[in-house]
Amino acid sequence: MLTSITKLWLKSKGMDLSTTFLCLIYGILLAGSACGLQITSTGPTSIEKASGETVKLECQFTLAADDSGPLDIEWSLQPSDNQKEEKVVIVYSGDRAFEHYYDPLKGRVHFNSPDPKNGDASMNIMGLKATDTGTYQCKVKKVPGIGSRKFLLTVMVRPSKPRCYADGQTQVGKDMVLRCSSVEGTKPLQYVWERTTGNKLLPPQAVLDPVEGTMSLRNATEAASGTYRCLAKNRIGTEECTVMVNVTQPPNTGGIIAAAVICVLLLLILIALIIFCCCRNRQKKKYEKEIAYEIREDVPPPKSRVSTARSFTSVGSQRSSLGSMSPSNLHEYTKPQYDKIPNDEYERPPSHAPIPPPSRMAGPNLSRMGAIPVMVPAQNRDGSIV
Repeated sequence: MLTSITKLWLKSKGMDLSTTFLCLIYGILLAGSACGLQITSTGPTSIEKASGETVKLECQFTLAADDSGPLDIEWSLQPSDNQKEEKVVIVYSGDRAFEHYYDPLKGRVHFNSPDPKNGDASMNIMGLKATDTGTYQCKVKKVPGIGSRKFLLTVMVRPSKPRCYADGQTQVGKDMVLRCSSVEGTKPLQYVWERTTGNKLLPPQAVLDPVEGTMSLRNATEAASGTYRCLAKNRIGTEECTVMVNVTQPPNTGGIIAAAVICVLLLLILIALIIFCCCRNRQKKKYEKEIAYEIREDVPPPKSRVSTARSFTSVGSQRSSLGSMSPSNLHEYTKPQYDKIPNDEYERPPSHAPIPPPSRMAGPNLSRMGAIPVMVPAQNRDGSIV
């Protein structure tokens, strides 16, 4: 019982048992004199601060006349695991301060007093970060006196701006969930949903989860439409976001299906029409080619220059053979026979100038001019003699 009371009294004075035993030992060695160095700070040893702020860890002390040795002050960061070594943060020794021992706090930590030997060993940490959370210990030594004090510093981060959104179908009769979440923020975080429009009352079917930041709406109605605000809170601060919800009637599924069927049918009809037109166009071209081939077969081939020349040669030879005949033997070759000479013989060959038809003269006139009657055989259209 006495030991428990003693521990409580030592803790209220900022002293621990090890310091007390050292004081007793030094007192016995010094003929029963009391230990002179004492930590006089009585403020709280558990401190919570927001990130970015500045904290002052109090560590005032007093000296006795018997404390004649050099003054040493040391601040250290105690490891969370006992197997690790403590990290020295800042030191005052030989009337000089050394503030660059711990790189994570370099440039952000210094003694509160420019001359700590006057009894103020307090330490200030500026621009707090979440990584600065830990247990810090102040040690003051001046032989034969020694004192120490520990602080539990918790650096809290305020919630970051949360993100709000609706998850699910915002239609009448459907279930949906409003979600809200902050990426940063010291736990525990609490989420609160509010309605900012209409009667500002949440729907009666709403189910809230302040830890996960959700609000579930089952069998939603159009009355649930409106603007909702989510507040993300912790012991340091509050951030908010808003989301607008518009609950509408579900679409007409039957009409959509009917429209889709009609579109498919129209597409099939269009494809069939295109195929029909292509086939008909192909048959039309094929028919025109066949008609062209039939016309070419019916047209006689054009007369060549060689056949025409050959016919004239044959006629000339006949004329020469008949030239030996006397006029007295030509009674049967009368004018009507000359009139039966076909005019087709004088048809012009293709791509040649037209041959003028022979002039007709009476038989007596031809005889008077010394002409010799000649019988020209009849010819077909292709130039062959009948």
